Amino acid sequence: MHAIITQTHIDTFQRDGVVLIKALFADYVGTIRKGIETNINEPGIYASDNLNDGEAGRFFDDYCNWNRIPEFEQAVRTSPAAEVAADLMKSRTAQIFHDHVLVKEPGTSMPTPWHQDKPYYFVEGKQTVSFWSPMDHVQEASLRCVVGSHKWEKTVLPVRWQSNDDFYAGEDVYMPVPDPDREQMPVVEWEMEPGDAVAFNYGVLHGARGNNTASRRRAFSLRFVGDDARYVERAGPTSPPFPGHGMKIGDKLRDDWFPKVFTR
Repeated sequence: MHAIITQTHIDTFQRDGVVLIKALFADYVGTIRKGIETNINEPGIYASDNLNDGEAGRFFDDYCNWNRIPEFEQAVRTSPAAEVAADLMKSRTAQIFHDHVLVKEPGTSMPTPWHQDKPYYFVEGKQTVSFWSPMDHVQEASLRCVVGSHKWEKTVLPVRWQSNDDFYAGEDVYMPVPDPDREQMPVVEWEMEPGDAVAFNYGVLHGARGNNTASRRRAFSLRFVGDDARYVERAGPTSPPFPGHGMKIGDKLRDDWFPKVFTR
């Protein structure tokens, strides 16, 4: 395994679906911050400001930009993330799925709603991992994850963050979005330094509070899949949609669009 983690990290990730990795991107903080500024100034086709009328601040997010922003590609290809992903997933390979930037400016009232990534994606498999890494010190605006939620029998209904509408039909297939605080679910969250990372399975329920501090909260995410990941179809367009991919049910993700960044 990579020297930045121990067997305890792997065991915790396998059991709980989530674990903190200290300093995973510590050597890339300046690089990623530069990439985030480029992303904000030159947003991609999926960029969004997730605020409703009357809400304060700015909540910018965008994804699928790693192959057009050199700083993001550097983090994908040369940081320890891909090898650590393979270690945590117990996979021989780590294939990049996509990147995601989420910036909450000071005084942003909107929280990141509770959700699982899995039902939005066209990927099925147990070997999945997302890294969520702040590029600023965070405490109140850190990521929050429900321990063990990747093992729930039903996935959580995917909804649109602003309108709260169902992402696609299928209420009978999914469970309603829970309120982990009210339902006293086991939630973990950490005070984090720039470059630390929360690693979590695509099936883990997670969210974040708004940013009511006087400082920015810039977060950078990388999503990887492992050996058992296969293409599936959902009840509607997925997010990200990756139009024109040409894959069929049961296919491995195509290497030219989703490169294997690490192979053991």
